[in-house]
Amino acid sequence: MERAEVLKRVIGILTEAQDMRRAAEAGEDAADEVHDADEVYDGEGASGGVATQLLNEMLPSIRVPADATPREVAALVAEALGPALHTMVSGFSLAFTSLAMAHDGGRTDVSSMEVLQELALEIEAGAYDEDA
Repeated sequence: MERAEVLKRVIGILTEAQDMRRAAEAGEDAADEVHDADEVYDGEGASGGVATQLLNEMLPSIRVPADATPREVAALVAEALGPALHTMVSGFSLAFTSLAMAHDGGRTDVSSMEVLQELALEIEAGAYDEDA
């Protein structure tokens, strides 16, 4: 999955979390706030939103030999998950930094949702492409 797509998904996760928080504060069922288009089946009868979908798409399956030592298992897991986790953490860090900069700059003219929308537009314009 390309970096820009991961960044857009991170913004989707944060947006979904804000929707769920607003619903909870309003006394509504937060599960109703998960958009049908973002729901995925998790294999156990429940659905998750964009976070589950991102994890399902990014995290690789790992094959471990039956005779592998614990150290070998740890190395295989770290090697397989490292790049995907790095990309996801980078995406959340970028979103957090964008929100923090707006807050620390005293920006009262924009909401957190507007900051995330602005970030999404920058991503769409290629501002955070790996070769940029």
